[in-house]
Amino acid sequence: MNPPSKLENDPGAVRPHPQTAVVRAGIEIDSAYGAVTPPIYLATSYAFGGLNQRGVYDYSRSGNPTRELFGQAVAELEGGLASCVTASGMAAISTTVLALVPDGGTLLAPADCYGGSWRLFDALAKAGRLKLKLIDLSNLDAARAAITTGVDLVWLETPSNPLLRITDIAAVAEAAHAAGALVVADNTFASPVVQRPLALGADVVVHSATKYLNGHSDVVAGVIVAADAELGAQLCWWANTLGTTGGAFDSYLALRGLRTLHLRLAAAQRGAAAVVELLVDHPAVRAVHYPGLATHPQHELAKRQSDGFGAIVTFELADQVAAAALLDGLNYFCLAESLGGVESLISHPATMTHAAMPDHIQRAAGISAGMLRLSIGIEEPTDLVADLRAGLDRALASAG
Repeated sequence: MNPPSKLENDPGAVRPHPQTAVVRAGIEIDSAYGAVTPPIYLATSYAFGGLNQRGVYDYSRSGNPTRELFGQAVAELEGGLASCVTASGMAAISTTVLALVPDGGTLLAPADCYGGSWRLFDALAKAGRLKLKLIDLSNLDAARAAITTGVDLVWLETPSNPLLRITDIAAVAEAAHAAGALVVADNTFASPVVQRPLALGADVVVHSATKYLNGHSDVVAGVIVAADAELGAQLCWWANTLGTTGGAFDSYLALRGLRTLHLRLAAAQRGAAAVVELLVDHPAVRAVHYPGLATHPQHELAKRQSDGFGAIVTFELADQVAAAALLDGLNYFCLAESLGGVESLISHPATMTHAAMPDHIQRAAGISAGMLRLSIGIEEPTDLVADLRAGLDRALASAG
């Protein structure tokens, strides 16, 4: 375990806000030299005191103080009791699924989930490891009907990628638990600043820490947070056994990024609001998917279960020709996969993040050839709007 903070040494101290706790995570705990920020432990092995005298750590795949500090900070934000840092978001997802779905068990997942998640689920189903049911989980009646005693794990992705559909976490969790199923929520798009699924009844939260938690597009990592300590210990055992745990340096960088998460999200959401205002009024745009819009089908639900609407915006143009015209000439949006960094990105889901999905699966999920997904960064919103307006004008001209 990491050395205790000053607050932990003072039983009379008032517990701080989670954001304060994360900013202060590991601050001034270095007993060797008094470093203000926590040191990074790159060692792979730790010496035993003698035969059968194992210390807190023995081998870095099994435990590392830097990795543990980052995991604890994310758990603080999510309101969980146990956490595990993995080598990537997909490592977090695969660890969770393999640990919680029994051999031959049933996984219920959203039809419009991230393409990498679908690829994993589909591959495991084809291999006979599990049975896969895909459904629009934002449709609560359909979700309740699909959650039966035969379902072992309900996988939530809310907002979904890329259509930003919102699932009623509390209602789905209640139905799942009544059927004896566990609930895992991928909270990557929202982050714990915007949404905390464990407080709404989810059993486990997963993150691609590559995205908002780190926030600087220079780390690949994942995090698993469990509401229950025993379940968390089970997941950590699997991560160690599978070898999916993350590295110390990535954890060090991700913790550094996590300290400014609330500031970055606030700035990015301001930019998203400005971009959405442009999109809804431009004649080149056929549809805008953003839960902050009053016209979004789950707008009221998003208001109820979240502290914001996030900074991912998806919109649809006429076709791929229009999308290409928009992309050709952008100055402040990088055409790239991933999201959640300080820089703004734009992606074409059909050929990028969801390329693993066959065309008929994409169509069933609602992904169109003219669909583009924005990850709004922290640039000046007026620059982003002007850049995107010029692109939309090019898209409109391409149809003429």
